[in-house]
Amino acid sequence: MGELLRRYWMPIGAVAELEDRPTKPVRVLGENLVVFKDKTGNYGLVDRHCPHRRADLSYGWVEECGLRCHYHGWLWDHTGRCLQQPFEEMAHPQARFKDRVRIKSYPVEAKAGLVWAYMGPPPAPLVPTWEPFTWQNGFVQIVFSEVPCNWFQCHENSIDPVHFEWLHSNWSRALGGANGDRSPTHLKVGFEEFEYGFIYRRVLEGQSEQDELWTVGRCCLWPNCLFTGGHFEWRVPIDDANMLSVGWFFDRVPNDMEPYRQERIPYWTSPIKDSLTDRWITSHVMNQDFVAWVGQGTVADRTQEHLGESDRGVIMMRRRILEDAERVTKGEEPKGLIRDPEKNRCVRLPIIGRDFFVKGSSRVESEISRQRTPGLALRKDFPFLTGQPEEVRAAYRRAMGLV
Repeated sequence: MGELLRRYWMPIGAVAELEDRPTKPVRVLGENLVVFKDKTGNYGLVDRHCPHRRADLSYGWVEECGLRCHYHGWLWDHTGRCLQQPFEEMAHPQARFKDRVRIKSYPVEAKAGLVWAYMGPPPAPLVPTWEPFTWQNGFVQIVFSEVPCNWFQCHENSIDPVHFEWLHSNWSRALGGANGDRSPTHLKVGFEEFEYGFIYRRVLEGQSEQDELWTVGRCCLWPNCLFTGGHFEWRVPIDDANMLSVGWFFDRVPNDMEPYRQERIPYWTSPIKDSLTDRWITSHVMNQDFVAWVGQGTVADRTQEHLGESDRGVIMMRRRILEDAERVTKGEEPKGLIRDPEKNRCVRLPIIGRDFFVKGSSRVESEISRQRTPGLALRKDFPFLTGQPEEVRAAYRRAMGLV
C-alpha cells in the first residue's frame, strides 16, 4: 500500500509555517525527515539524520542554498547534494569527499498555502490545482491534527454519508442533552466512481432527488482526501499506526467586503484530547470523526465487521485501492494522477453551491441561504475543529465584516 501512496503528492506542512520557522521535523510514510525552506526560497525534504554522524538535521539552520548541520557544519541543498564539509575541505582540499556523499531527498512544492511532498519514483505527476485553489475573495485557514490510528479507516469515513446523521447530528444532540425529534434520516444513498475519486449522494427526509445532495453529491478524492465543497481533509499516513489530518478551509467573504486578498494563510494545530480528563474531545465535527476512527483500534480489524447497505461505498473504495496497489506492482499508473499542465490549470470537481463560492452573496443573503446538511445546527464559530487561536478567529471576523 505504501508504494501506491508514494505515487501521489502529500501535504506535509503550511507555507506560513516555514516562514515562521524554516525547518520542521516530519514523519511521513514511515520515514523520519526534515522539511526546510532555504534563504533563496527553495523547499527541501531530506532525511532527518545527517549522513556524517547521524545528527538530527531539524536542529540545523538554513543558509542561502541549503540546510547546514549543527554538529559539524556539513551543508546540504534541497536536491540532496553535499555543498560543503568545512574541515574535510581544509584537511584534504583535493579529495572532494563531498561529491561522494548524498542525503536522501524528495521533491517539494508549495501550492494553496500548503507544502507538498512527493516520495515516489520519477517522473513526479503535477500537484493538482483543485478548483477551490483558484477561488478569490475567501478566507482560508489550514489545520493540523495527529490521530493515533491507521489512515485508511479514516479515509473510509469519507464515503460513509450515513455517519453524518448519527455521529454529527444525533450524537451531538445527545451530548448537548437535547430532547425531542432526531435529525432527518437518510432515505437513499448512492455511490459512483469518477476520474479523481468517488462521489457519494444522499436524499434526506424532507428532500428529494432534485436537491444538490443528490444531483451533485460530495466527493472523496483519490487516494486520501475528503472534499465537501468548502474544505478539503487529507489523511496523510505518518506510519501504519498514526495519521496526520490536514484540513484546508475556505470561507467566501460577503460581496460588500470585496475585494478581499489574503496575504498570508494562517495555520494551527487542533488538540484531540482533553488535557484534564484525557478523553477524546467531542465538541466539533472532525473531533467527533477522530473519536470514531480511533475507537476502531489502531488498525481496524475488518474480519470482525458486518457490512450493510450503507457500506457500499466503503466496499467500492476497498476494491479500488487493492486494484490500484496491484496495478503499481505491475509498473502501471494508479488512478487520478495529473500530468497535463493545461488540464491542471484548474481541475473542476463536483461542488454543491458552486455559484456561492465563486460569485458570493450579500451578508444578509448569506445568513438566510447558507445551509449545511440538515441536522447540523448553523454555528457562527469554526465548527470543524477545536482550539482555533484567537488571532485566527479575529482575522476571520474582520474578513467577514463581523467586527
